[in-house]
Amino acid sequence: MLLPMLLQTGAAATASYGQLGAGIGLGLAAIGAGIGIGLIGGNVASGIARQPEATNNIRAAGILFAALVEGTSIIALVFALLFKFIA
Repeated sequence: MLLPMLLQTGAAATASYGQLGAGIGLGLAAIGAGIGIGLIGGNVASGIARQPEATNNIRAAGILFAALVEGTSIIALVFALLFKFIA
């Protein structure tokens, strides 16, 4: 399936490369966001286990960082869709 796309020439090849790049970019963004949120959750749980008195501060920081990681994955989704439909 990938080989015919790579062997095309001209405008069809440009559109195919745009779609290929969008798919790869979206997949990497999803994997990166999953790994990032998993690491954040694990480290928040570890930090709360080590210092139970700082639970609220650690939880708030964890939620903030998870929201930032999720935001970057949504931005990557938007860019991937732009590459797919515009390029």
